[in-house]
Amino acid sequence: MQETVDPDFASFVDARQGRWLRTAYLVYGDLERAEAALLHAFSQLSLCWDRVDDPDVYVQRLLYQPVLRPWNRIKPFQDDEDQVRLALANLTAAQRTVFVLLHLEELTEFEVSDLLGMSQSAVHAHGLSAFGRFREALGATDWRDAR
Repeated sequence: MQETVDPDFASFVDARQGRWLRTAYLVYGDLERAEAALLHAFSQLSLCWDRVDDPDVYVQRLLYQPVLRPWNRIKPFQDDEDQVRLALANLTAAQRTVFVLLHLEELTEFEVSDLLGMSQSAVHAHGLSAFGRFREALGATDWRDAR
């Protein structure tokens, strides 16, 4: 077992952990689950740090794919009163994950598709329905009604 931490790995973790924890919190809807998922992803990366071509994609796959599994569905943002988090809680796990990755992480539909193992059309559909449900939960009217 290795006694010291690779300085490049430590720099990678320091540079990304804050942003990914915020994103994971919005995806999972629970800070403890988000922290555990991020710790797991970084731990797995540390085991194969020298062999991974793109560590960002590796960690993001480990971080976000488990949310989509049927046995991993827990009601997010329990006892929360924040309007935005309540709007996110009204989305399905897939919608919430796609929505956060598209709008907070600013990934393209193709990048989200690759990351989550979904077709690009599924990502597009989840993104559209999530955006509509999110706006509706915040009380925004449908822009098409303005005509």
